[in-house]
Amino acid sequence: MREKASVLAAVLEQDDMGLGQRWMDAQVGGAGFRSDRISRTELTEQARRFLGLLRQAAASGSDDIHAPAWANTRQFLEDVSVSRAQQGYSPSETATFVFSLKGPLFDAIRGRLARDPEAAVSAIVETSRLLDALGLFTTEVYQRGREQIIVRQQQELLELSTPVVTLWEGVLALPVIGTLDSARTQVVMENLLDRIVSSGASIAIIDITGVPTVDTLTAQHLLKTVAAARLMGADCIISGIRPQIAQTIVHLGVELGSVVTKATLADAFAVALQRVGLTITKGVAADRRRRRGPDLAPGSEE
Repeated sequence: MREKASVLAAVLEQDDMGLGQRWMDAQVGGAGFRSDRISRTELTEQARRFLGLLRQAAASGSDDIHAPAWANTRQFLEDVSVSRAQQGYSPSETATFVFSLKGPLFDAIRGRLARDPEAAVSAIVETSRLLDALGLFTTEVYQRGREQIIVRQQQELLELSTPVVTLWEGVLALPVIGTLDSARTQVVMENLLDRIVSSGASIAIIDITGVPTVDTLTAQHLLKTVAAARLMGADCIISGIRPQIAQTIVHLGVELGSVVTKATLADAFAVALQRVGLTITKGVAADRRRRRGPDLAPGSEE
């Protein structure tokens, strides 16, 4: 490979400016160019840096892109791939950054070895394999970057979908919407315990009105959250127990123990207020409206 690599290095060294321009034209004119996400100036700088790193690596004579001589090239491609994953590029659009170099580079090799067609073909084949390996490397890095983005977004969604709100002094509410699995239970528990500590709340209402189904695993997750809250000095009330959920819990034989359950969040809130020593009374105006009845117009005399 050293001889073929020396050909590649020589082409990159002697035809850098012309090759770079033809490569830029190929990228800008291709379907993968996204002018709304990357400027021509930024793309030109990326192309210039990549050609320089490719020239240095090729001059080492190694065709193994995982060798130490290719470390800087790999790092550059990692940065480009992760950046484009964050910008919303597709895997093929990201890999095109490398693959689009093939045409201009092959033309340059054929021009340099015009008198030796056999050597030109051999050099083009080896160069193609090298660029394929680099292109696949960008795709692999892109995929890892996308997975990291998805995991981070999922974590952010979990945190946003499990807010802990203060209903009254000493009373917290945690509305749960969607499926309650192990990962989400951990987030729910952490958010709830943090708020219990910071607010000094003694009552926490876990509202599962937005939970579509409750199975044995979901019930166990709820009980774990209740137990953790108790260890922090707060009692829990579970609200949103619909008839279907109640039947399911009984059918599964899940024991909720001494946990208070209510059908609605309003009922649970009333119990919570009683536990903190507060009562709800109707105001004078509300009582008058009740006694006035629907037949009396607003503002009329009784």
